[in-house]
Amino acid sequence: MRFTRTVCVRLLAATFPLFLGVAAQAHAKEGAIEATVTGNDQQVGFRAAVMKQAIKYNLAGSAKNEADEIVHFTLQGDKKRIDAALATIRKGTKRSSGINVATKPAAVDPALNSFTIVDWTSSSRNITNKYTLVFKRRTDDTVISKKDVKAEWHQILENTLAPEDRQKLRPDD
Repeated sequence: MRFTRTVCVRLLAATFPLFLGVAAQAHAKEGAIEATVTGNDQQVGFRAAVMKQAIKYNLAGSAKNEADEIVHFTLQGDKKRIDAALATIRKGTKRSSGINVATKPAAVDPALNSFTIVDWTSSSRNITNKYTLVFKRRTDDTVISKKDVKAEWHQILENTLAPEDRQKLRPDD
């Protein structure tokens, strides 16, 4: 069968509504939340733990300490992945305690394609310079293993930290 211009136009006209339906369905799975964390969440690696969940589940958003030392974060992406990330985040870190994560729905920002920690430092590594750590979402939109999360996290640190702070990193970072 030869594909003439007419055949191609008819084929496109027939399949375009199907494409729109798939695109709309994919968009319907997208969600966003804002969260406030209370409890012992300072100097315990809490924002890093949130970012590692964003890396694992390929979510966008941000995490920062508010002036009152409360962690505030946002997550955006597949709703099921946000729920999975929240389940882990609510458990806290090895050094945190009494963690409570209050969430509320937020507007999806179609232009947001990264997760950012604002003013990251590490008291356990004596890193006092403030850094902005950025994870750019993967185009293949996969969920990755804990080992791959650790490698991605370490690469972000390597690419961001000044040389004097990079040497303070441990192999298990």
